[in-house]
Amino acid sequence: MGPPNELHSRVRNDLFDPHEGFDRGRPSWFFGLWYLVKCALFLSALPWPSGFKAFVLRRFGARVGRKVYFKPRINIHFPWNLSVGDHTWVGEEVCIINFAPVTIGAHCCLSQRSVLCSGNHDYRSVNMRYRHAPIVLEDGAWLGAGAFVGPGVTVGADAVITAMSTATRSLDGGVVYAGQPCKPVRRRWPEEPLPVQGAHSANACKCGCWSTTTPATLTPPSSAAS
Repeated sequence: MGPPNELHSRVRNDLFDPHEGFDRGRPSWFFGLWYLVKCALFLSALPWPSGFKAFVLRRFGARVGRKVYFKPRINIHFPWNLSVGDHTWVGEEVCIINFAPVTIGAHCCLSQRSVLCSGNHDYRSVNMRYRHAPIVLEDGAWLGAGAFVGPGVTVGADAVITAMSTATRSLDGGVVYAGQPCKPVRRRWPEEPLPVQGAHSANACKCGCWSTTTPATLTPPSSAAS
């Protein structure tokens, strides 16, 4: 080992610039006001009415549809970067880190402790600069408990990401995914046929999983998305 102050890494967090590649989108006082409101209404364990929460989010710039249900202890970083469609459910302790816009469609379900994280750092940069990208959940998507969706990911309509699974690439609709990173395990709707092995079609997974997995090897997940 070298002297105590000798570096053994190329990473230089002391050179990080919090303004490079990042625009909060609102002045500091507005963000401070939102933080106080968030602590009082959204991070609280008290079951404030969902309609009231939707009203407050709209006042802070969010686009919230009709009959959206919000459970307690939800952490939304920037409401002005959030869009939620009609009849969507947002479960307890859901975390939405929306440094880039997060768009959630109608009739979606975000189960407890699921995470939507559009913020990121560039590991290829020695000063760990920001590298954010938007997230889109299309209509009818379901995130199981503890599921994680990363920056730049689009989750297709009616897709299911099972509990504790991780999505780092865009996923097709109507498919159940599981694992870290998640892989397709079955169709959500049994009447829809699986894609042919190796076929290049609109139903083929964007990350190429279908091309290496035969329908015979696909098995249902051990549990529901939760």
